[in-house]
Amino acid sequence: MNRIFLATAFTLLYFSSFAQTAAKKTTQGSTGEQSGYYIQTTLTPYKNCWIYLASYYGKNKVLVDSAYMNANSQCVFKGKTKLAQGIYIYVSPSRTQLFDILMDREQHFSVVADSANPSNLSINGSPENTLFIDYTRYLAGIAPKMDERQVKLKNPNLTKEASDSLQAQLAALNAQLTTYRENIIKTHPQSMLAMLFNAMKMPEMPKMPKLANGKLDSTYPGRYVKEHYWDNMAFNDERLLRTPIFDPKLENYFKYYVSPDPDSIIAEVNYMLLYSRTAKDMHQYLLGRFTDKYINPEIMGQDKVFIFLFNNYFSKGDTLWLNTTQKKYIFDRAYSLITNQIGEVAPPLDLVDTSGKPVSLYEVKAPFTFVLFWDPTCSHCKEQVPEVDSIYIAKWKAEGVAVFAVNVNEATMNDWKSFITDHHLNGWRHAYQTKEDHESETKEGKANFRQLYDVFQTPTMYLLDMNKHIIAKRLSLLQFDGLIDAKIKQQASSSTR
Repeated sequence: MNRIFLATAFTLLYFSSFAQTAAKKTTQGSTGEQSGYYIQTTLTPYKNCWIYLASYYGKNKVLVDSAYMNANSQCVFKGKTKLAQGIYIYVSPSRTQLFDILMDREQHFSVVADSANPSNLSINGSPENTLFIDYTRYLAGIAPKMDERQVKLKNPNLTKEASDSLQAQLAALNAQLTTYRENIIKTHPQSMLAMLFNAMKMPEMPKMPKLANGKLDSTYPGRYVKEHYWDNMAFNDERLLRTPIFDPKLENYFKYYVSPDPDSIIAEVNYMLLYSRTAKDMHQYLLGRFTDKYINPEIMGQDKVFIFLFNNYFSKGDTLWLNTTQKKYIFDRAYSLITNQIGEVAPPLDLVDTSGKPVSLYEVKAPFTFVLFWDPTCSHCKEQVPEVDSIYIAKWKAEGVAVFAVNVNEATMNDWKSFITDHHLNGWRHAYQTKEDHESETKEGKANFRQLYDVFQTPTMYLLDMNKHIIAKRLSLLQFDGLIDAKIKQQASSSTR
């Protein structure tokens, strides 16, 4: 497969920027608070080595600080400005995760721990961490009991009576855990632990109500959960960003509760981005995350979400947090996608054929036009182009499908013509852009077909309707064929009504 590279994957680009943001310290809190952070640490048995402080950051973990342990297993993490609030991680010299702590507004405290016995963790000077340690110890006691019953329930030979008993025990343990968490929320409503417990909550699925016709409304429970999914989380609370809770919950929301059609996704991401405007780090993380997901989406047509983000955020100046390479990649990618969105009219293709005579896409009159951009030296094209011809001969020609094939490499004229002849690619419109026309467009600053059709790898394929609107792009041949069948059936059904 030939690829015309755009840039390094955007995931790597924006992550480096976000990691820097995560490590950046926030400004001093309210009057009276101690400035900066100062965390005295005793961590046995480590001596004369470096240990590290990291934080969660969405679905990633990022390094925040390092400190050198002396011969007495002591060190200090310190900085002149406060760390962003959230859950932080002590990391060993071998880069293994040791234990978590909470980082709230009070960032002058001491930590005493033994890596061989994490349950003996002690933190003085931080009421938030006192609550947190008490909870982790409680969890360490109840979690094994819950796990034990879960394992037993998987036994295929379990009797109904034993299963019912285990289910009841598990429900009782879950109720105990819920009561513990709710008590923290009630007695320490402003604590970070209460915020975390609230964030972990999921709406309970209600029973199905009856419709006017007496039938049960099976869609109501799912709608209810979706409407109340974010009741206990705020998109402008940046503490959530530095926890392992937020990103998985976000991922599951779009996976299970949001329709995959672009307009539904756009409504959701826009709400979240507008809500997070007052929280810079959260806003940038969400914008970067959504951009990364939809700039090259897995589902056809979802690049419309990226175009929305570009038009409403990036093109309006929301780019100060990007470096030059990131910004160029986003803008270049947007300009390559804007003109070939599903449902839009395909850009004109005025080229020349194998004999140098003008040939135009819009002169093709057919119910469907299959546009194929390929390179005769591309190994993947050498396999797939004959497959296009096979399905064209077997089905598409009779169904009125026209093939408009464009050679993207004007330096391979002999290879191109030979391939057409050797593989009997008859009945197609074959076209290419001359070197002179290519250079003329570049000189005049005009977008050529490579940008207009997002041709940065070969083969690239599109399906157009009779009016040259884009029906589909970047599908497999079987998917294109299935879509043509579905469109023909749909047209036949409409004509008989």
